[in-house]
Amino acid sequence: MKKIKKEHIIDYLRALMLTIILPVFLPGNVNAQQLSLAEKSVSSLGKENAVLKLLQGNFDVKETIWSSPTSKPVYNTKLIARRQMIGSVLQEFMYAAPGAANSPVERIEYISFNRIEGRWRSISMDIRVPVGLMPAASFDRGQESKIRLIFDPFPIAGKGTSVTGQMLRMDETINFEAPNHVIKEQHFILADGSGKSWLAHRYEYTKRK
Repeated sequence: MKKIKKEHIIDYLRALMLTIILPVFLPGNVNAQQLSLAEKSVSSLGKENAVLKLLQGNFDVKETIWSSPTSKPVYNTKLIARRQMIGSVLQEFMYAAPGAANSPVERIEYISFNRIEGRWRSISMDIRVPVGLMPAASFDRGQESKIRLIFDPFPIAGKGTSVTGQMLRMDETINFEAPNHVIKEQHFILADGSGKSWLAHRYEYTKRK
């Protein structure tokens, strides 16, 4: 019997992986018709993510900030948000309006309803604060026109020259009873022993005509 070289076996296994195993994980492949009915159902928008399509477009944004429970509000009306659907995910880019005198703002957020888990998930980032990526999720599917997300706790930088920090908890409520006028509110709780929650951020979106 002719002896099979080791390298030939390796080449064969590689070819097997490329032709049989990998296509299962690649979108738009020839095996797509073999997806189960459940997988096809989950791939569709569904009731919740279909609602997100109504929130697409360009919005003028009024931001209100309370830096502490006793602080007076600070307003920023020089913001624009662009929203579009990517598959079943709503993508949002927020930036300073052209010609605005304040510092440029770059905030990104992605949100989608996970139909297997039965809850909303999002991830966001804001270059104004050095906290990195901020993942969040709801406890359940929520109401038809209101979503409440609970963020993973994250540290905020302390004051001074040394690198110190303090943990912060945050939740976010998105109210879109009127798709052309969306209000997003964020409540903070510092890990300072007080357990005090306060409205720290409000974004008010008005769709451009």
